[in-house]
Amino acid sequence: MEKKILTTPIKSEDLEDINIGDIVYLDGYIVTCRDVAHRRLIEGKRELPVDLNGIAILHAGPIIKDHGNDKFEMISVGPTTSMRMEKFEKEFVEQTGVKVIVGKGGMGPNTEAACREQKAIHCVFPAGCAVLAATEVEEIERAEWRDLGMPETLWVCRVKEFGPLIVSIDTKGRNMFEENKVIFNEKKKKAIAEISKEVSFIK
Repeated sequence: MEKKILTTPIKSEDLEDINIGDIVYLDGYIVTCRDVAHRRLIEGKRELPVDLNGIAILHAGPIIKDHGNDKFEMISVGPTTSMRMEKFEKEFVEQTGVKVIVGKGGMGPNTEAACREQKAIHCVFPAGCAVLAATEVEEIERAEWRDLGMPETLWVCRVKEFGPLIVSIDTKGRNMFEENKVIFNEKKKKAIAEISKEVSFIK
């Protein structure tokens, strides 16, 4: 199968044929952006110092080596739990035009609506691969809002084949985690029923 690579700036039509469960990679730009940056934009009404229109954000607090003179090296960049940004994500996507959200775990109805209405996607970067992810960062070009500290700084990264990224919410608003819950719960009911037959003597 041909590797699916998204290149920033990403347009809505680039995401039309992408569905939950698909695996994609990213070329171009991704910006680390998590709790405080979301709050500054949505609650604090502060303009972001980075134009996110058509590019990607990464819910992550990376480990960075500062070489001085605005030269930085990505050491480790593991995704953080995306659900922490759930209450902000719909407004965030609407206001910024971001097209790809990358993090850990699933997100909920706010993000589903954002992806459906604004034609964006949410993807999961496999947990435990923080060092691998760092090798896919070609250069950290800028660092904004450094007053927030290393984990919350907006690190503007140029990446090459950043991934694998598993699509968890697509532009139709389908949510892989929520759909899988239904399937797994049905399987669980059947498994419990079968097990109960074998251990009924305990009662």
